[in-house]
Amino acid sequence: MKLDLLVIAVHPDDAELGCAGTILSLVAQGKKVGIVDLTRGELGTRGTPEIRLQEADAAARILGLSARENMGFRDGFFRNDEEHQKALMVAIRRYQPDIVITNAIYDRHPDHGRASELVVDACFYSGLRQIKTVDNLGADAPGQAQEAWRPKLVYHLIQDRYIKPDFIVDITDFYGKKQESLLAYKSQFYDPKSNEPMSYIASQEFMEFLRARAEEFGHVIGVKYGEGFTVDRTIGVKNLFDLK
Repeated sequence: MKLDLLVIAVHPDDAELGCAGTILSLVAQGKKVGIVDLTRGELGTRGTPEIRLQEADAAARILGLSARENMGFRDGFFRNDEEHQKALMVAIRRYQPDIVITNAIYDRHPDHGRASELVVDACFYSGLRQIKTVDNLGADAPGQAQEAWRPKLVYHLIQDRYIKPDFIVDITDFYGKKQESLLAYKSQFYDPKSNEPMSYIASQEFMEFLRARAEEFGHVIGVKYGEGFTVDRTIGVKNLFDLK
């Protein structure tokens, strides 16, 4: 399945937190979008890996994704090495995305920056035809050798720690639906009736922070809500009027 955008993020709900509005906007434009979660989030304070997989499926339906899968890497202990790069290259070559969005370049959670480096490297190596991979999950021809594929662009989320964005996407029309996708993760976020242990992201203050961040980014570009991203390379445009 050829995708326009593939979000590769380390924990289930990272994509929803960082770019659900952007995903919804692109799906509304007819783009095909998918998510690859690197881990099952098994080190999380609340919920279980099984529950989080169910929640990720529910969020995928809300977002209108064309595909979602989980790599099953070890939460907290995956590495940016040959084994993980090659495993991820299989997914990149399977979906052949034009654009990849991945985790923040650095953040409060050490997994985020490490995942960012892993994805950037895997995207580059995925374009080298001398690195051979086989897709054992291909619906039409499982076990088929894959063609090299390198995404045109890799963008990074801005997550917990503030990073000045290189560009901001207007998500005003999709903010409510973004909130709905977050609430699919009932085990993770604020619920006054929950008997689960309190965690950093489960507080009411965290949800208020998310709204404030979206309002801050929106304010910068003159809209109500926005999502910010960074990019490692200079962004080019053909038409100055494409810029807000």
